[in-house]
Amino acid sequence: MRPLRRKTSARSAGMSGEPILVSLFADCGGSSLGYRWAGFRELLAVEWDGNVVETFRLNFPGVPVWKRDIRKIRGEEILGFCSLRKGELDLLDGSPPCQGYSTAGKRVVTDERNDLFRENIRLIGELQPKIFVIENVSGMIKGKMKGIFKEYMKSLKSLSYKVKCKLMNAKYYGVPQSRQRLIWIGVRNDLDMEPSYPEPYRNVITVGHAWTGVVNKTFCRRPTGNLVNLYYEKLKPGISYSSGPGFSTKRLSFYKPSNTLPKTIKNGLSLIMHPTECRSITIEEAKRLQTFPDDFMLFGEFEEQWAGIGNSVPPRMMEAIAGHIRDRILSSVCNN
Repeated sequence: MRPLRRKTSARSAGMSGEPILVSLFADCGGSSLGYRWAGFRELLAVEWDGNVVETFRLNFPGVPVWKRDIRKIRGEEILGFCSLRKGELDLLDGSPPCQGYSTAGKRVVTDERNDLFRENIRLIGELQPKIFVIENVSGMIKGKMKGIFKEYMKSLKSLSYKVKCKLMNAKYYGVPQSRQRLIWIGVRNDLDMEPSYPEPYRNVITVGHAWTGVVNKTFCRRPTGNLVNLYYEKLKPGISYSSGPGFSTKRLSFYKPSNTLPKTIKNGLSLIMHPTECRSITIEEAKRLQTFPDDFMLFGEFEEQWAGIGNSVPPRMMEAIAGHIRDRILSSVCNN
């Protein structure tokens, strides 16, 4: 059934100086939070996973969210719902599923999840936003995935956009976590502006600083049996296991940014261990490392909450990107 049209005019909201945004593959709202902090108004979010949709609704009650298959959504439907004409949307954001490209997975070129990136590209063409932003894993520019990366770049440029892609590490943009991600920024050719990126911050935030004052409310997952000796006695800060039952498990250091927070749970434990205690880090600690505020609500059990955090875009990183786009690109377009 076709969703009802919004009653308010999105165009008038954009003209008031508040950039307007639609998010595809919104996950639990990491990107959305960053855009909100940067002064954007989100008109619509699209997400398929029911669990993270519930998390999104808990934290963004004023933003409509469609729990729908992106392959069945057409640009004209989004435009009609948002009361927009083609080309009026300020920014279209998307973070297509990355498991098919990730170096942590099997990296199968024919993985059907890879096709969802093409759906993102299709909707850019149908909506023709002034700017688009796409986030994905660094594995797309490594090894056998390079061909897909080149194909996507060619397709994006064919839509009449100036397009750049940069490998950015979240630790240089206010996030206490070393997390490398590819960020595409495209600016429509008729706007006569080049895509650009925020400058990295001078200082990085350590785990110890990020956890100042943290209050743990969730159960601390602790290894049992033989895993106790494996995790606690042998695993030192900054070191990870390359094989065996502790494969990919990492112990954090208070004096450095965190390792990348993965979606994966193994042996009932997250793969990220506390710097000094024999346990996984808690949900509250993980939220701090991903830069979600303490009052950000997560739906579901531990595994579901952890996956929501691990799959999300760090809000502070997206705030830096969105703020740069607002001040250096959109403001110039509006002033011309």
